[in-house]
Amino acid sequence: MSIHFRNCKPLLLSLSLLIPAVANGDEDWPTFRGPERTNVAPDTDLLEQWPSDGPSLLWKASGLGIGYSSVSIVDGRIYTMGDHLPGSGSDEYLICLDQDGGDLIWKMKTGPAWENGKEDWQSTRSTPTVDGNRVYALTAFGELICASTDGEEIWRRNLKEEFAGQKADSWGYSESVLIDGDTLVCTPGGPEHTMLALDKNTGEEKWSAPRPGDRGAGHASVVISHVGGEKVYVNSTGSGAMGVRASDGELLWTFDIDKTTAVIPTPIVRDDLVFFCAGYNRGGALLRQVPAGSGKVNMEVVYPLQTHLSNKHGGVVLVGDYVYGGVDSNPIPFCADLMTGEQKWKGRGVGSGSVSVVAADDHLYFRYQSGEVSLVKATPEKFERISEFTVPGSGGRPSWAHPVILDGKLYLREGNDLLCYDIKK
Repeated sequence: MSIHFRNCKPLLLSLSLLIPAVANGDEDWPTFRGPERTNVAPDTDLLEQWPSDGPSLLWKASGLGIGYSSVSIVDGRIYTMGDHLPGSGSDEYLICLDQDGGDLIWKMKTGPAWENGKEDWQSTRSTPTVDGNRVYALTAFGELICASTDGEEIWRRNLKEEFAGQKADSWGYSESVLIDGDTLVCTPGGPEHTMLALDKNTGEEKWSAPRPGDRGAGHASVVISHVGGEKVYVNSTGSGAMGVRASDGELLWTFDIDKTTAVIPTPIVRDDLVFFCAGYNRGGALLRQVPAGSGKVNMEVVYPLQTHLSNKHGGVVLVGDYVYGGVDSNPIPFCADLMTGEQKWKGRGVGSGSVSVVAADDHLYFRYQSGEVSLVKATPEKFERISEFTVPGSGGRPSWAHPVILDGKLYLREGNDLLCYDIKK
């Protein structure tokens, strides 16, 4: 195995470099689905209804190329990925923007664009992870890149070539890596190095967790849970959910599923519970992690897969004791009781295709594949759609990039553009 260092310069290790990406504070959104990977923003005092044409557009940044990467936001800077940038050829880039206005600060080439499969399936899909003065990006080809927040590459590893990584489907890698202290955790997939821990500063391997017979990586990102004094890394692959002991990479438990087209949503963790779901009519299940002594953790099934909890790739959120998301790849939002799986409601959305969701201030923000965004009350009582608008420039390629809410602003990546809306009261 080899590690490639390019443009390596000494970096001052500030205190912020030692803080994991899950602990940056409410003012940052350092990785996919936010600091705790819940996709629930801490914002309050947000608009409870929008004007007929939507909330006020503060600014629009263009020239990001095409792709489905969402955004990470740290210290006044926005990070995303795109390819086929205007005037920059067909390559893929890691991109840094100014949070106040969206001006380009820098762009760094990561490699060739992902152009496999149908046109709608091509281009970027991973969201960068920011930690201190470094940013980590994963390309669809499995190139894991560490760069400085000034846009200089520090190291890179290839998950496929160096760790026998494989995907369970043909759509390339889309995970956003986890930074936990000095450790970077990712999921190459396959039976040899299913989950992998690297030193975040050097890229050196710390441990790998093999899962015998694993079909390959899905599209989810690792989340952290704590069970009986043990830290457990939880993620999903094409074979289903899994839990790995953080200290040494021992595989603690698996929740195996039948082969399906793709496993995409990131699991939800609450205390010892894990909510796992997948689309293509596979369903959702609730698992409980149980301490078993000597650093072991077992898993019990609270309820098995229930097809009405299927979610394809828009993700789900947990608000209070209820799970909210979209039914499989349909424009049908749903609410379900976390502990029982009972469906409390489902409603017809304003758009078409799959729906992604972010929650804030007791409301849900549903974004439809066709470009519409709706505001819905986060309540199990009934489906209450309050407002909606259509994102300018949508309607061509699918609007699959997940929305982000931070500091009273709603960020929507729409292909070549990033739009920032004021949703503060």
